[in-house]
Amino acid sequence: MMKREMPITTLFLDIGGVLLNNGWDHHARRQVAQHFKLKWAEMEERHRLAFETHEEGKLTFEEYLGLVVFYQKRPFTRAQFRRSMCAQSKPYPEMIDLMAGLKIRYGLKIAVVSNEAREVNAYRIRKFKLAGFVDSFISSCFVHVRKPDADIYRLALDISQMPARQVVYIENTPMFVEVAEGLGIRSILHTDYRSTCAKLASLGLQSE
Repeated sequence: MMKREMPITTLFLDIGGVLLNNGWDHHARRQVAQHFKLKWAEMEERHRLAFETHEEGKLTFEEYLGLVVFYQKRPFTRAQFRRSMCAQSKPYPEMIDLMAGLKIRYGLKIAVVSNEAREVNAYRIRKFKLAGFVDSFISSCFVHVRKPDADIYRLALDISQMPARQVVYIENTPMFVEVAEGLGIRSILHTDYRSTCAKLASLGLQSE
């Protein structure tokens, strides 16, 4: 007998590139470096060496800033730099409304599976009220493992207590989609609002 397709009960979502822009990516760092007149190549190299450890929650925000920016005296404060970092974050309102609406319409569980550093992650959750529709945050800074490590998806499945076949994962990085699909999680490579709506509809999750 053919297996019946299990109903979708849970969405796994990335934050950067899906719900919001990327919080502290190459473009944001360049913008902030120019604002504070920092040497770009030097800052970027120090960032490259420190950031994975910071995203895994093994290096505090203050330690990260000390290694990347404030290893020498600066004419600006850490608080000023932090504000400028946070100001780079922008929402994608259509995507936020879509996910919040699907949660209500279908009674879905929603979990974020994201690589973000604690300070930026906490700011973005609070600023854009993500906890208003997200049930759990499996962020790299909390669980000390980051995508593409398959263990972050296994943790998300354990925390949601749903089998992989009842989950749909929305992610804008092709490699991370491949890893999730390798665990049996149906995944949507997000490129824009309209195509994601269409892909969700094909899986039985109509936005209207």
